[in-house]
Amino acid sequence: MNDMNERNQKFCQCCGMPMGDTDELYGTNADGSGNEEYCKYCFEKGEFTFHGTMEEMIEACVPNMAAANPDMSEEEARKAMLEWFPTLKRWKN
Repeated sequence: MNDMNERNQKFCQCCGMPMGDTDELYGTNADGSGNEEYCKYCFEKGEFTFHGTMEEMIEACVPNMAAANPDMSEEEARKAMLEWFPTLKRWKN
């Protein structure tokens, strides 16, 4: 049952952060409505708040991912994100 929940979990399509089961972390569209694809840290009032490259986003996220996963080094976090981020909507070509 847990696997099912994890597969259905929403992740920000920019920074990869888990968004949880509520709309609390949702970003906002231009009209103020919630955006369930991007988190409130990456998407505000219909615009991305981060204007760098995917690699720059990964470097910004490495410390957070390593902190959230105590058994993961920063190097392991970076490697995982280099594989995962290109599959996120914001970074797909």
